[in-house]
Amino acid sequence: MTRSQTPSGDDQTIGDTKNIEQTNEKNILSSDSSSTRSSSNTNIDGATPKDNDETPTSEKDETATTEYPTGFRLFFILLALGLSIFLASLDMTIVATAIPKITDEFRGLDKVSWYSTAFFMTNGGFQSSWGKAYKYFNLKFTFLASVFVFELGSLICAVARDSTTFIIGRAINGLGAAGIGTGAYTIIAFVAEPQKRASYTGIIGASYGIASVIGPLVGGVFFRQVGGLGAAIIILFFQTPSSARPIAASWSEKLMQMDLIGACILVGATLCYLLALQYGGQSFPWDDKTVVGLLVGFVTIGAAFVGWEWRLDERAMIVPRLFKKRVIGMSTMFIFFFGGPYYLTIYYLPIYFQSVGGSTAIMSGVKNLPLILAVTISMIVSGIFISATGHGVPVMIFGSTLGVIGAGLLYTLDVDSGMGEWIGYQILGGIGWGGALQVPIIVSQAIFQCLGGTMFNSAAQAAFVNSMIKTLPSDVPGIDVQAVVQTGATEIRHVFFFL
Repeated sequence: MTRSQTPSGDDQTIGDTKNIEQTNEKNILSSDSSSTRSSSNTNIDGATPKDNDETPTSEKDETATTEYPTGFRLFFILLALGLSIFLASLDMTIVATAIPKITDEFRGLDKVSWYSTAFFMTNGGFQSSWGKAYKYFNLKFTFLASVFVFELGSLICAVARDSTTFIIGRAINGLGAAGIGTGAYTIIAFVAEPQKRASYTGIIGASYGIASVIGPLVGGVFFRQVGGLGAAIIILFFQTPSSARPIAASWSEKLMQMDLIGACILVGATLCYLLALQYGGQSFPWDDKTVVGLLVGFVTIGAAFVGWEWRLDERAMIVPRLFKKRVIGMSTMFIFFFGGPYYLTIYYLPIYFQSVGGSTAIMSGVKNLPLILAVTISMIVSGIFISATGHGVPVMIFGSTLGVIGAGLLYTLDVDSGMGEWIGYQILGGIGWGGALQVPIIVSQAIFQCLGGTMFNSAAQAAFVNSMIKTLPSDVPGIDVQAVVQTGATEIRHVFFFL
């Protein structure tokens, strides 16, 4: 049984190839392995190692030498993992639906993107570090530590009295959520038989959809307790297998493997990018030295990050040699460009429903159900399909086509759009996003999904605010543009009403 087969963090095992070989861990992304990261007899290029009805020899050996939990024990372990993912997903979806009200509380639309990108920035930047932590430290207690960090961030958000404190809490949320996601899928790699992992991954992934449905409607107080119960179930029912013993190494080696310096450099580059887009055209002209300096800093620090990762080689959070593999390189590009628009939809549809349609936060959550249900069902179906056929490329092609069409149609929504339009468009896009998004995550580093969300949300926010600043004076003569920008999303209607 190998930890390297977890669907959300190949970065935890792809480094330090010699150590992995010495501990008999089979790194499925290394040049010494012929299988892909799906761990379910799946080849992303659309072919299985042998016939679909024949299990590869390596998987037969793995199944024969590893005892997997079954029955109620397996059920409760999967339940615990699902609840833990639910915990992290619930926070994101509640915030997405509550953003319009949050902007009312903190008085302004200019920081909307920060409420999401702060989460994605630390979530993506530290996924690799958490992955290495699961490799070099106790699996169970590392997982519980991630839950603690996540809850700490939630507490800070709950007591925040200004947007800066809230954003800091969101960043800590993302840091903990990175550990929860990486840990949950790592544990799946130990408790699920190889041929069933894709199915279990789809089921666990569906927890996100369930949280998205229930969270905005019921609220988070009760379900945070359920998430805590999930961690307790992990303690009671998940006994760390002998194959998951931490790899022996010195503390200095462990810290080098976690690449915390690389994570901090990446976060620094991302901050320069976010600040440049926030200031550009709003606080300063785009050609102002502050904005230009931030953009130059983004490029410079980004180059330093590439150089640092190249220097660390196999210890890096993003191992350079992996991008020589066509499967990983293409999957990384896919998840970056396809995942970004999905997160834009998650965060901006509630603003549309509440600002343009006048819906309450609860009704906004109800109106998001077509998207969330479509994503959830599509995740489960695609996982089952890939497990049964071993083909992932058709799902990516079909899903990306529907996702692009759905995103284009959602862009056409306006004041006069009817129920049939926003329901149908969400279903169409949801089927595509849900089916295709988890396929490249199986073979690529999930960090790029989070980076895609960060980059696209920030760019969308800059375009959103700058377009208002540019067009409102001519479209609505006499309006105070800055008053609009500093107004909460649900109160924008009142600004125009009193003109």
